[in-house]
Amino acid sequence: MFPAKMLARFNPSTISVPLKRTLSASATADGRQKGRKVILTVITGAAAACGIGIGMNMLRIEADDQLHPPHYHWNHTGILSSLDHASIRRGYQVYKEVCSACHSLNQIAFRNLVGVSHTEEEAKELAESVNIEDGPNEDGEMFQRPGKLSDYFPPPYKNDEEARAANNGSLPPDLSLMNKARHGGEDYMFSLLTGYCDPPAGITLREGLSYNPYFTGGAIGMPQQLFDDMLEYEDGTPCTVSQMAKDVSVFIKWCTEPYFDDKKRMAMKTLIILSFLTGIAWYYKRHKWSVLKTRKLAYKPPVK
Repeated sequence: MFPAKMLARFNPSTISVPLKRTLSASATADGRQKGRKVILTVITGAAAACGIGIGMNMLRIEADDQLHPPHYHWNHTGILSSLDHASIRRGYQVYKEVCSACHSLNQIAFRNLVGVSHTEEEAKELAESVNIEDGPNEDGEMFQRPGKLSDYFPPPYKNDEEARAANNGSLPPDLSLMNKARHGGEDYMFSLLTGYCDPPAGITLREGLSYNPYFTGGAIGMPQQLFDDMLEYEDGTPCTVSQMAKDVSVFIKWCTEPYFDDKKRMAMKTLIILSFLTGIAWYYKRHKWSVLKTRKLAYKPPVK
């Protein structure tokens, strides 16, 4: 017979609490360790995916069968620089008289030209010079009417099949977003328009194709379009191949980002306002925290 005190020592109720605490602490430690493993696995997988993506991108760039365009110093690349609006006007003339025969500008309306390259009266005159298909009328038929400022530039072809049939199977792309759709932007556009040359030895082109080292594969369905003195600019600027290529590249840059100048102007206003508010916030913080930061804590022992 054991004394009551001895039996109390082996009572399960007296050891259940420490045991539960031990099991709970062990489970918590295991959970933390598993959580760390999961986080480490996710980070490792993300890093591996990024590495694979970068590696594949580098391999794609190295495997590109085209010449990468050089970087040119454009007037609008500076922080405080805007687009050359005179060049935009000349570029529109190049597009209208050369490029619009095959390429469309589905995202640009005549009203977008107002205040950028043309006055309102000039833009209205340009819009009225083209016929826009509208309708149906009261008889259920489509009809032609003079254009308005709200109308978008009419496409040269009714559909993609007609465009391919007129260009030996090649589909001329829309130029509205071409500056963003091609690596290099305006550098690519300028290099492509001025980069036509004879194919190197060993390369044979099919009938109807031209060679351009800046185009993927080198064989392009668009022949050279720009030649010296083929146009006459309104402002008397010499109409060379490089000048026309530069102007139409700037025009397509503006078509891709019609609010390019407005974004820079808004960014400058934002920086000025934020700088002013930062100074006010700094002064207000110094004023409010001066009491806490300049206070002195002293210990005074009790007087016996």
